[in-house]
Amino acid sequence: MADIEKKITTFLPEAVFEAGQYPTFTVPAEKLPALARYLHDEEDLQFDNLVALVGVDWGERLGVVYYLNSVKYNHWVILKASTDDRKEPWLYSVSGVWQNAELEEREVYDYFGIRFIGHPDMRRIFLREDWVGYPLRKDYDTSRENNPIPESNEESSDTTESFVVGADGKIEKRIIPLFGKEDYVINIGPQHPATHGVLRFRTSLDGEVIRKIDVHCGYIHRGIEKLWEGLTYPQTLHMTDRLDYLSAHQNRHALCMCIEDALQLEVPLRAQYIRTMMDELMRISSHLLFFSTLCMDLGALTAFFYGFRERELILDIFEETCGARMSLNYNTIGGVMADIHPDFQRKVKAFIELMPSRLKEYNEVFSGNVIARNRMIGVGRLSREDAIRYNTTGPTGRASGWACDVRKRTPYALYDRVKFDEVVMQEGDSYARYTVRLKEIEQSLRILEQLVDNIPEGDYAVKTKPIIKVPEGRYFKQVEASRGAFGIYLESRGEKTPYRLKVVSPGFALVGVVDHLTRGAKIADLITIGGSLDYVVPDIDR
Repeated sequence: MADIEKKITTFLPEAVFEAGQYPTFTVPAEKLPALARYLHDEEDLQFDNLVALVGVDWGERLGVVYYLNSVKYNHWVILKASTDDRKEPWLYSVSGVWQNAELEEREVYDYFGIRFIGHPDMRRIFLREDWVGYPLRKDYDTSRENNPIPESNEESSDTTESFVVGADGKIEKRIIPLFGKEDYVINIGPQHPATHGVLRFRTSLDGEVIRKIDVHCGYIHRGIEKLWEGLTYPQTLHMTDRLDYLSAHQNRHALCMCIEDALQLEVPLRAQYIRTMMDELMRISSHLLFFSTLCMDLGALTAFFYGFRERELILDIFEETCGARMSLNYNTIGGVMADIHPDFQRKVKAFIELMPSRLKEYNEVFSGNVIARNRMIGVGRLSREDAIRYNTTGPTGRASGWACDVRKRTPYALYDRVKFDEVVMQEGDSYARYTVRLKEIEQSLRILEQLVDNIPEGDYAVKTKPIIKVPEGRYFKQVEASRGAFGIYLESRGEKTPYRLKVVSPGFALVGVVDHLTRGAKIADLITIGGSLDYVVPDIDR
């Protein structure tokens, strides 16, 4: 940490250092692009992964918190940049350094009104272009009169705006066309089964070849991050299962760990065992649904039913212990809601014994199928460098050679006590993304096998106060969810409600890479590529 502090303050003396979870530097807004490029390119630093970009309203100032990680060295740094101009707030874009910042900065603009100089596409990403105000500002007018229910569909603009600093030092606006006049543009979604939810792709075609995709999100946006600001910490947990509902346990685990770390609360060992097992059962359940839906998207209906057949067994296990099959509400601050069902261990062991034969069946019916292989092999190649640049974590990143598993890089729960292999492939195509998930099921079974007979006796939770106040500060925690690194950013002012609670979802980055992966591909390949990325829309539209 000392070396990082010295290098940054030497390069930029104006950077103000503060200690915390990771070394943190407050940077003058106009100096941010140069520092970002230095941190990315400097051989001894190589902060090539923008993990999180979080907009915050600090009252008198609006700004952004950047969490950076080095893939090579696994060290972290936090940058902060802000402006005191609430009427016309400007910051500088870092999308030229980290590609995933392009969508992340649009989200900050959407909710806080901060425009980013140098950003190539300064539009809203979730809300309508005619939306009045910026909802995550503390002074936002939430009355219906401010934004009456629209009676017409939103018009799709064919242009976007970009802002640059001119020769005279003033900010200039440039109008940029999204599509050319000769482009043939069609809509895929939001009501299309292969988009796996209400997601819309405005797709420019040259015959059957894709020239460009403009992603439209926001069709199911629920304002969870705004709602969180008025909820107590135990109440906030309710929302996590309703983000990526196929990573429900893992999402809630992340939020609980973030609050527990802030409170310095020690979770009982029995609860840690249960949490780890539930996370792995959740991962298998999600990967089985991925297998089923991808097979269905490519026309293999038999394989679709096979995957659901085994997933039902996991949902039965969840139901007995949690009382629900999808919205599980099981993790709680300090442990889990209830002890495991008396049949939990027996049913998990039976499932572990069953699955190897069923995985063999999946490979026989689909993995080796000549049509499936032709549809997936070589389609939608993503290089390791681009996976890092777009922050496509999880199975997608590992299929491109990026060892990005949070369970290995920043172990939590019992992941430093169990043996498992991080499944990494090099091909980076749709078939590799498919294969990684099947192999990850095998590793999850391996983890479960090590834990199921060794669950210790003891408490499954510690008692906490009915009203929890998190100490003032900034906290960040990640878990390896089914689709990748799921992060929680928490900023507290010492009250019973969070000042800012932000979800860093893996699905947002996966949608951000769709245009890059599909350019030059056939329209039918969009279905394959989208299915292999395995995004879940409620994880994106928060």
